[in-house]
Amino acid sequence: MIQVIYKKFAPKIKNYIRNNSGNDDDAQDIIQEVLIIIYNQAKTTGLKLTCPFEAYFFLLCKRRWLNELKKQANKKVTISENLVSIDEPVQDMVFQTEVFDEKQSLFDEMFQKLGEKCQELLKLSFVSKTMEDVAEKLNVTYGYVRKKKSLCTGQLSEMIQQSNRYKSFKN
Repeated sequence: MIQVIYKKFAPKIKNYIRNNSGNDDDAQDIIQEVLIIIYNQAKTTGLKLTCPFEAYFFLLCKRRWLNELKKQANKKVTISENLVSIDEPVQDMVFQTEVFDEKQSLFDEMFQKLGEKCQELLKLSFVSKTMEDVAEKLNVTYGYVRKKKSLCTGQLSEMIQQSNRYKSFKN
C-alpha cells in the first residue's frame, strides 16, 4: 500500500515542495512524517476520510511543509497556492490531524520524562487485557499495580497540563 501511495502521490508532493523552497530530500521527509501521522491517527482514533485520500494527503504534506518553512524563518519563501483547491471539511480534517499529531507528540515527550517504573507499568497496561496480567508480569500485587498506575497516570497528566504546549491547545 505504501508503494502505491508513493508512486501515485509523491511526484505531486515533490513538485510542490521543489517549487516552494525545498528539494527532493525535504519532500521525502515530509511524505514519511505525514504517513506516520496518518497511520498513528488511524490506529488510535479510527480515522475515516470524508474526502479523497489524495486531497487529504496533499493538504497534510503542504501544511507540514509550510510549518517547516516557518521554523526556518530565515529562508525566503515563495508559495504557489494555485496547485489545489480544497473544500472546508477537508481543511477541518487536516487541522484535526495536525492537532492530534501535536497532542501525540506532547504525550510522547512527557511520557519519556516519567520514571522507568512508571513507563514500564503504563506500557504494559496499554497492551495487557487486564490489570491482573500487568501485576503478574511485574510480579507484584493487583492492588499495588492499580495504585501505582493511578499515581503514574496522575503524574503524566499533571506534566502534560503544566506544559505550555498543552495550554496553547486549550486556546
